Amino acid sequence: MTRGVLIPMLLWLAACQPTGENSASPVAKRPAEARLPVVYAVSYPLAWMAEQLGGGLVEVVFPVPTAVDPAHWQPSPEMVLEYQDADLVLANGANYAGWIRFASLSPGKLVYTTRGLGERLLPAGEVTHSHGPGGAHEHGGAASHTWLDPTLAGEQARIVAETLTQLVPQSAAEFERRLDQLVAELDGLDRAMSRFFSAPPPVQIFYSHPVYQYLDARFHLHGHAFNWEPEIEPDEAEWRKLEAAVDRSRITLMLWEAAPLDSVAARLHAMEVRPIVFETGANPEQKDGYDSLLKRNLVGLQVGRSGSAVPGKAKRPMGGE
Repeated sequence: MTRGVLIPMLLWLAACQPTGENSASPVAKRPAEARLPVVYAVSYPLAWMAEQLGGGLVEVVFPVPTAVDPAHWQPSPEMVLEYQDADLVLANGANYAGWIRFASLSPGKLVYTTRGLGERLLPAGEVTHSHGPGGAHEHGGAASHTWLDPTLAGEQARIVAETLTQLVPQSAAEFERRLDQLVAELDGLDRAMSRFFSAPPPVQIFYSHPVYQYLDARFHLHGHAFNWEPEIEPDEAEWRKLEAAVDRSRITLMLWEAAPLDSVAARLHAMEVRPIVFETGANPEQKDGYDSLLKRNLVGLQVGRSGSAVPGKAKRPMGGE
């Protein structure tokens, strides 16, 4: 039996009935205990939101190993049991973290942070490919990196705050205060990115990987997504596609989840395409806050537009689809 078949079966044995994104989400409360309520998350941005809103009032756990893509992570049966035992599980929705479909997580604990935002979800496009430990997978259905739109991230934070208030109602006022601060920070970053993308001269945007749909839509970038991996040299057919798409009358930036090979970067520069590391943040190695990650991304964009050398090299991607 292959591992791809074994893992879902083990998940099924640990948790028999699948749950749906439209499940009701009144939080199941446990009797008062000495310990803090435990909140598990399926991505780093959700864990960051929970920590910003509930730090000191709840314990936040994000168990996905570093350098593993949370979108395609397959937890062990023991880890599924840990999720089942949590007081609250924060899921992204938009088809993110597909293992949840195989796990029997209580509807009273499982909260989809994109609930009520269905009209703002975007299609992912139909692409099948393979990279990293997750192996072959498809980009289909809804695009899942919703938090790359700071306004959507703010709406997801509101759902997190509402849920934490149900879990710890005596701290409602504190959650509301922290939510106001978090949303203000995201709004400020949203305005800064809007100023960058709307400032002259206009830029042409390419994406090395089809995971930036919400960034593209939020800032009306009309970018073109390729399906290139940072650690792989594209074939000549792909280079010809890029060459045909480049508008040499504009500054052209190509966003990468991690720095491409030096040979790829050199060839891009020769084509007047500037590679920019723009992390998705699903599971960054440098976990210093999703707001800090967005600021780093913005600095990278600014440096790239100026034509200076892009500071630092991100390591291999660990949060893309």
